Amino acid sequence: MNTRTYAHTSPTHKRKSLVLTLVMSVYLLYTLVPLFWLFVNASKTQENLFTTFGLWFGGDFALWDNIVDTLTYNDGIFVRWLGNTLLYVVVGAGGATLLATMAGYGLAKYNFKGRKIYFAVVLGAVAVPGTALAVPTFLLFSQMGLTNTPWAIIIPSLISPFGLYLIWVYATDAIPTELLEAARMDGASEIRTFFTISIRLLVPGIVTVLLFAVVATWNNYFLPLIMLSDPNWYPLTVGLNQWNAQATGAGAQPIYNLVLTGAFLSIIPIVVSFLLLQRFWQSGLTAGSVKE
Repeated sequence: MNTRTYAHTSPTHKRKSLVLTLVMSVYLLYTLVPLFWLFVNASKTQENLFTTFGLWFGGDFALWDNIVDTLTYNDGIFVRWLGNTLLYVVVGAGGATLLATMAGYGLAKYNFKGRKIYFAVVLGAVAVPGTALAVPTFLLFSQMGLTNTPWAIIIPSLISPFGLYLIWVYATDAIPTELLEAARMDGASEIRTFFTISIRLLVPGIVTVLLFAVVATWNNYFLPLIMLSDPNWYPLTVGLNQWNAQATGAGAQPIYNLVLTGAFLSIIPIVVSFLLLQRFWQSGLTAGSVKE
C-alpha cells in the first residue's frame, strides 16, 4: 500500500515567499541598475553624456569608438594600467592564495607548540582593516626604498589573514586525518602528500580564497595611491581616478566618456572570473554545512 503525503502551502508561507521575492527583486535592481547605467553611458559620445537621459541610450551608439579611444588615449596608458593590474593580481593574489593554502593546511593538520597563539594572531589580523596598515606600510617601504615600485603593491598583497583562516577551517573537515596517515605509511613525503592528495581536496576552498584575493587586489586603491607616484605603475583604480580628476577639475579635458568606458572595461574581467568559478565558489562556501 502506497502512502502519499501532500504538502499544503499555508497563507503565512505564501506571504513570506512574496516578501522574499520582493526583497530579492529590489536587491537585484540595486545590483544591476548601476551596471546598466555604466554600459549605457559608456556607449555615448562626450556630447550626449550630458544631453540625454542617463538610464537609456541616446544618439549614436559609440561604444566601440569609445573603447578604441580609451585604449589609445595618451599613448595607450590604459593598456599599461591594465597590465599593471593583471601583474598585481596574478603575482599578489596568486601568491596570497598559495601562502594561505599552505599555512592554513599546516595549522589545521599539524600539532606544534604555540598553535593557539597563531590562531589568536590570525583572528586579530582578520579584524584589522587594510587601510589602517597602509600608512605604517608606506613608512616601512619608504625606508627600504621600495616605494614607487611594483613590489610596494605585490608584497602587501601576499598576506591574506582571512584566506589563511578560511583554509584553516575548511581543511579541518575536508581532509581526513586517516588519509594523511595512510599516505605516510605508504612512504609519501609531506610535500608530495600535500600537492598530490590534500590540494585536490582543498580545491573549493582554494578557489574561494582566490576569488576574494583577486577582488581585493583588483579593487585596491588606497595602497597604490600612497605608494606610487609614477603613472606608469598605476593600477586601473588609481589611473581611472586620475582621468576622472582631469575630466572634472580645473581646466577639465573632454574625456569623461573615456572614464566611463574604462570603468566598464575594468569590471569585465571580474565578472568573467566569477561566472567561470561560480560553482567552485558556492561549493567552497557551503562545505561542511551538511554532515552525515
